[in-house]
Amino acid sequence: MVRVVPEDGQFAPELAAAEGKLVVVDFTAEWCGPCKRIAPFYDELSNKYPRAVFLKVDVDVCVETAAAHSVTAMPTFMFFRNRSEVDKIQGADNASLEAKIKELYESEGWDGETQSGVKGMIELNALVDHSATECLNQDDDHPYTDCLVTGPEHLASDCDEQLILAIAFNQPVKVHSLRFKGPKDQGPKTVRIFHNQPNTLDFDAAGGAAATQEVALTQHQVETGELIPMKFVKFQNVQNIQLFIKDNQGGGEVTVLDHLVIVD
Repeated sequence: MVRVVPEDGQFAPELAAAEGKLVVVDFTAEWCGPCKRIAPFYDELSNKYPRAVFLKVDVDVCVETAAAHSVTAMPTFMFFRNRSEVDKIQGADNASLEAKIKELYESEGWDGETQSGVKGMIELNALVDHSATECLNQDDDHPYTDCLVTGPEHLASDCDEQLILAIAFNQPVKVHSLRFKGPKDQGPKTVRIFHNQPNTLDFDAAGGAAATQEVALTQHQVETGELIPMKFVKFQNVQNIQLFIKDNQGGGEVTVLDHLVIVD
């Protein structure tokens, strides 16, 4: 989501509120044709890189802010972290803009919550199509949506330890790796992974069909959210993935997944 800075006095507070997050600022103008052309793409980037803050500054509204940062051409994109400028590019070049955002977005590695953990890679959680995603055997009080975002909530199984999480994306993606984070006794253990299935598998099919990949997670991998590489050649042009969580680390009746991260 792109936030419009309404006046000069609001720019510094926006930077301060972002703290250590990457802040991308689009210096634009209503009369600027290239600015209008790149604006929809800039909006898309704000959804694709959800851990960054995207701002829009009209140079004719925030005259002092533009002058203070030596903005002389539109559009100009500036990048900040901890209120300090880290980079700057000019012009309406979609590829150059995304490349710079991607570089800075991942430049500090994974902090356990906000980065994908692989330099040059991004999280795909923001691209999940929730209208076509479902989870079988989820506890109604702890649905799958709770494990796709950072926070205190979690996904939990209901009747027994098994879960099927069928995740659809709103565009074709490449899946490089996955992170499963959960309690050492209730976190997932055996996970069978399928891709591009026409329908959500039932539990019998998920247990008997040939999986694209199967992983056996250790307690350490689950507790730390260690990166689990996928067979990358098999996870190209992915429309959906289905995760059959067969059991958990402690062998109990309830499986808990605090956080699932899908990485491209």
